[in-house]
Amino acid sequence: MEFVNLSRSGALAADVADEQLPAARRTRPHLVSVVVGGNDTLRDSFDIHRVAEALDRTIGALRAEGAVVLTACLPDPGRMLGLPSALARPLGRRMRAVNTVVHALSQRHEAVHVELSDHTWVADRRAWSVDRLHPSELGHRLLAREFHSALRARSIATGAPPSLELDGPAPSRAASAWWMATRGTRWIADRCTDLLPGLVALAALEWRHHLKGTGHLLEDRDRRATLAALTVVTRGPAPAHLPHPLPHPPADPLIADTPPSAATMAG
Repeated sequence: MEFVNLSRSGALAADVADEQLPAARRTRPHLVSVVVGGNDTLRDSFDIHRVAEALDRTIGALRAEGAVVLTACLPDPGRMLGLPSALARPLGRRMRAVNTVVHALSQRHEAVHVELSDHTWVADRRAWSVDRLHPSELGHRLLAREFHSALRARSIATGAPPSLELDGPAPSRAASAWWMATRGTRWIADRCTDLLPGLVALAALEWRHHLKGTGHLLEDRDRRATLAALTVVTRGPAPAHLPHPLPHPPADPLIADTPPSAATMAG
């Protein structure tokens, strides 16, 4: 089986659709993972309409060509980074909006979906790399087991699940300190430029609504924006309620019997 990694650190949903999708289609993959959206929530330019359009374009094109597409809902970045509640809540709503879109589009295009944000191991520090946003080797192995289980449920995968035995040591405190002293400072500087000003404004708005007891208005606003985005990409009424878990479509016997070439697309 050939594996092609088209992921790029920091990629947004639009980058995946514009840059990674054409490259993936040229490989004619049988199995593709599309796990994206977290980076979008960490940008001042966040727009759930653009995220929904890009994801619909990516997943739809791959499914139209017969690929099995793997998708996942992602954990709350504010919680993962340990941000104060006034900063974390706006990011949490953004992530819920992205996850709602991923749920709906996975159902629409019959993708193989896992609810990553629900699993207890997501809170395990060992499952994450030093930046707290990307999985460690253990985290990748745990995610692979989740996808293996979902593929088995569709009669697409067979055999034992991926091993949790690590090829190398888990990230140490020294590695975390080194990352912060080198790449981490650059990452923080970039976020201070493209996220922090807008996030401070969001936090101020959050605090005002908290004092007035009107936080539900922010929830309603973001929910309406998400449903409007889904209405556009699905060209019809957006679902008022998304079933959980999503139903599984029948397995494709051609895919089940053919060792797939695989591609991964992410930010």
